[in-house]
Amino acid sequence: MSDRRWDIARKAKRIVVKVGSSVLTSDGQLRSRVFGELARQIHEAGARRQFVIVSSGAVAMGSRMLGWTHPGRSIPEKQAAAAVGQSSLIETYQKRFARHGRQVAQVLVTRSGLQERERFLNARNTLSTLLDLGVVPIVNENDTVATDEIRFGDNDNLSATVVNLIGADLLVLLSDVDGLYESRPEAGKPLPPRFDVIERIDAGVKRAASGAGSAFGRGGMTTKLEAAETAAHSGAATVVCNGRRRDSLAKLISGEPVGTLFLPGDRMASRKHWLAFTTHPRGQLVLDAGAVRAVRENGKSLLPAGIVAVQGRFGIGDPVACIDDAGVEIARGLAAYASDEVERIRGLETRKVAKVLGYSNGTAVVHRDDLVLLEPPEPAR
Repeated sequence: MSDRRWDIARKAKRIVVKVGSSVLTSDGQLRSRVFGELARQIHEAGARRQFVIVSSGAVAMGSRMLGWTHPGRSIPEKQAAAAVGQSSLIETYQKRFARHGRQVAQVLVTRSGLQERERFLNARNTLSTLLDLGVVPIVNENDTVATDEIRFGDNDNLSATVVNLIGADLLVLLSDVDGLYESRPEAGKPLPPRFDVIERIDAGVKRAASGAGSAFGRGGMTTKLEAAETAAHSGAATVVCNGRRRDSLAKLISGEPVGTLFLPGDRMASRKHWLAFTTHPRGQLVLDAGAVRAVRENGKSLLPAGIVAVQGRFGIGDPVACIDDAGVEIARGLAAYASDEVERIRGLETRKVAKVLGYSNGTAVVHRDDLVLLEPPEPAR
């Protein structure tokens, strides 16, 4: 008897497909057949489904074109390889989709750009318009200008952000493995059992994920779990499957159990999701025990009286991390006051704020409407 939970993939209307370097390349060499097969499968899925592709491969393609056998030994070299390879990457997709009468669009993003709410909404509007026009957006991180401080770090996590951007139903992570195994595979030994459906990513599932991607890729199974968790908070399911196997995407969206399925969680409001998973805190507010309870258990705003320390520099409207006395981030929010102002009013009653600062921007340092709770870390077993 078939598992009806896989019907999630069959019923999905908006789908984000992340294609890893391990699928598009082999030892740095381009596997050109993959591009054509992906275009064909998306075309055959029909007009009722909309796809966004998050594609790796620019660095690998650029490295090959530069005659390198490595993906660059420094950040400037990697950025140079990305600059050389990105145009060829999008041209390859363009040619393959043109065979089916489909247009593609190049969309390059950085985390710092999407951290600004206005740019995030602009990106959403652009992607939604492209999808409505029948265009297939090809999204990649702008590696040419991204640095460690402003990058997503891997396309697994970028693809989960795109899920929130477009309100996707399904995230498909095409890799070079058949899914998540219950223990790490070892060379020369039979493959361990594979997870079929995962309802919740707990400590046991996280322990099963280990290892890194290829030399030309940044992601491993751990980043795929992170992406699945992030997508779940958008109300989307995630499937990790082998993109090197023929018609894996077509089989999946026809309802076949392909790979490992991560079930969706409760859908978080898009703005809260953006705040929790896309923004990068500019500073930290250390809360006392009473403030932790008020924020976490009672859904209250963060008031000045509950702040015992201010760390970092931030301005009004910047994202800040709310941490307890052990340094654990319990919530993230948008600051109503700049860091130097919070330093002056921390520990004070709200009625004294205007007197100390000479003005008031509200009673809360972080209003509950601009605050999202973060799940506590899973305890080790």
